[in-house]
Parts: sequence; C-alpha cells; structure tokens
Amino acid sequence: MSAFNGNEFFLDPSRCIGCQACVQACAECGTHRGQSMIHLEYVDRPTGVQTAPVVCMHCEDPTCARVCPADAIKQDDHGIVYSAAKPRCVACSNCVIACPFGVPKMKVDLDLMMKCDMCYDRTSVGKKPMCATVCPSGALYYGPREYIENHRREQPVNEFQFGRQTVRTKVNMMTAPEMKALPFEVLDFLPWEGADFDPFELSRAGAPDAASAAVWDEAGFSARCAGNCTCH
Repeated sequence: MSAFNGNEFFLDPSRCIGCQACVQACAECGTHRGQSMIHLEYVDRPTGVQTAPVVCMHCEDPTCARVCPADAIKQDDHGIVYSAAKPRCVACSNCVIACPFGVPKMKVDLDLMMKCDMCYDRTSVGKKPMCATVCPSGALYYGPREYIENHRREQPVNEFQFGRQTVRTKVNMMTAPEMKALPFEVLDFLPWEGADFDPFELSRAGAPDAASAAVWDEAGFSARCAGNCTCH
C-alpha cells in the first residue's frame, strides 16, 4: 500500500448525480488512449433517474483473470487488476460474463477488453484517479480512510457475498453503518423455471412491480406467455 501513500478508493452510489464528469475525465487519463473506462448505470430505470458509477472493484482474487484463457489479464503487487493485454487478448468476453460486478467491457472496434485500472499511472505517484478529481458530489473519493470515517455516516465495506462466495476488493463501497458485508442474491434476477409459474404474481422486495416487469422483459419473458411458448 506504500505506493498509494495510505490512500484508498471509496465508492458511494447514493451520492451520484449522473453528471457524467467522471466518464469524460476518465478518457483523459494518460494510459487510456482517449477511451473512458468508467460508465454509469441506472439503478432502477423504470422508476427513476438515479445513476451509479461503475468502476473496477479490483478483487483480491479477480475472477476475470481466472477465466481468461489467454492469460491476458494481470494483477500487480498492489492489487490493481489491469485491462487485457492487447497482444494476448482473444476478445472471447469470458471476463465480461464472469465478473460479479459487471465491470469489464469488450471494445469491439479494438477486439480488446478494457476496464478501470484506477489510473495507476497517477495513483502510483501519489495523484488521484481522474474520476475522483472531478466528482462534484463525493460519489467517487480517493484519500485516507480516516477522512471517510470522520466525515461520512455510511460504513465503507470491501466484502461482498455472492451466494456462498465471499469476494474481497481493494475498492470500498459505502453502505449502511451496520453492514459488514454486502449480500448479492443473484436468484432475485433470474427467471423462474416451471410451466405454471407467473412471474408477475410476485414483486421484488423494495421495488415496484414496474421494476420487476422490466427485469422479466429483459430476460425474454412476457405476461402473455410466461415462458411457455416458442415466441422468444
């Protein structure tokens, strides 16, 4: 951690205002060659306009690197997981599918996977990542943990639970003070199997029926057939 002078990266999606400043600034990082490696996602597009920045979480044991058949994704001694190396990347998209956070993106025009590398050319010499320098709301913060602990009510966590798998990351996510690890239940977003099941009879906890409908529509189901026909 000495290369980062005790600084850490903190992500607070609740503070994102969707201004796109981070997206534009990311492309200006010296190693990104004009390509933005950060993107914004809508939290619940059918019901609101709240966005959240998506950066690489830099997992301790990166799944993207483990599934790469060409050994194109490397992790350095400081825990930074880099974009795929151009000479080795075969554009198979294994990493895109495997990442539990949905971070890697395949640049089709370049036949290359590119993603956030925490602006390592800057952070390794004591500077902030480009996105954190321009975020006006503090949704992206790079600095000492002491500042976060003293000035934020939320709790930074870097453990995420995917079923029985615990994923530890270099990047911290801000969440409720009582949380020690964030659970992700993938089954909440998967279509149910069974001919007599109507997904629209249930609504997801904490989300309106409109949001549930959007999830099912994206999965290829409709209220009329509920997966029982061959129209999809």
